[in-house]
Amino acid sequence: MTLIGVLMLATTITAQEKVAQSEVLELAQRANDYFMRNYEDPTVPTNVKKVRPSSLWTRAVYYEGLMALYEVDPQQRYLDYTDRWGSFHEWTPRNGINTCDADDQCCSQTYLMRYVQTGDTTRLNPTLRNLQHQMVTPNAKNLNAKAKLPDANSQQPTANSQNLYAWWTWIDAIQMAMPVYMQAYKITGNKRYRDHAMKMYRWTRNECGGGLLNLKNGLWWRDADFVPPYQEPDGNDCYWSRGDGWVVAALVRCMEQLPKKEKAYKELKKDFLLLMEGVRQCQREDGFWNPSLVSSNFAGPETSGTSLFLYGISWGLRQGYLKPEIYRPVADRAYQALKTVVHENGFLGWMQGTGKEPKDGQPLSFYRIPDFEDYGTGAFLLGLTEYYKLLSK
Repeated sequence: MTLIGVLMLATTITAQEKVAQSEVLELAQRANDYFMRNYEDPTVPTNVKKVRPSSLWTRAVYYEGLMALYEVDPQQRYLDYTDRWGSFHEWTPRNGINTCDADDQCCSQTYLMRYVQTGDTTRLNPTLRNLQHQMVTPNAKNLNAKAKLPDANSQQPTANSQNLYAWWTWIDAIQMAMPVYMQAYKITGNKRYRDHAMKMYRWTRNECGGGLLNLKNGLWWRDADFVPPYQEPDGNDCYWSRGDGWVVAALVRCMEQLPKKEKAYKELKKDFLLLMEGVRQCQREDGFWNPSLVSSNFAGPETSGTSLFLYGISWGLRQGYLKPEIYRPVADRAYQALKTVVHENGFLGWMQGTGKEPKDGQPLSFYRIPDFEDYGTGAFLLGLTEYYKLLSK
């Protein structure tokens, strides 16, 4: 090929990438604008069956996505919307600093991101107090013997370690809370946050229900109720798409906070690669993933799990951890699938509502409105913004 031909080809490829990036960003903006338009006041509680404060986990996941969008589309209105929400909740975990529920702690991911961006310690201190409380508090529901509590001022927990770490009894919790610990470690340099999080993670991975990670295929059971002998109606195991998507997001978001040379990073990276291969093998021909990853039960398109898998695969490709010849087509198919869920006004179809397994929130459709729209939008924004970054690689 002549030099002119090479330059023409390079120009064509660059133009195609710019068009693709523009398209991806427009879809993300459209989905986000829909949400901000429909939930104009971020302080208003949700009211699905009962009133809940807007700092609950569903809304917290939305802000994870919004902060990701801000990285590639730095509009001040995104920060204003976030700060109005965080200030209203006094930058405090839902249900206060003494909560040990991962769902309550999810909002702290955004609180700590805003602390890093502003240096305002009011956005930091309540979360640190909350984590310090949890690190010395056993989970009473998992007590097998009378707990001997550690000294709150000690550098290492001294007793009853099993119950201190037995908090994340469902895999969603890993995404909701583990990144908060790793953010706290990166901000403060205090290794206790990292080490405690890793011990809680290992308890979920290896011990909860006999271990929620299936090392044979890299997939995670949602909680102890779904570990075999539980089966779907077709006789297959039940691996819930969004649940495994939460683990994908957790691993990515934690590794982003850790030095690559640390043992914890390498441990999480190993599990990430195992999960990515398991996820890859479950993708549908149309680019989506079923709500139940290896089962035909409730088979069909599902947006939230697909978005989270696109997030993880795109990140892994950008880091050079996943082979492009194998995983880039997976990411491209996932994006092409997600293009089809966005309505003209930004509403996202094929979104499974809240729950814990494939049958919840069924039947799905392009038009059905889920019980909560916030976490699905957040997952979608995470997936599309990471794919946007991949197009620049």
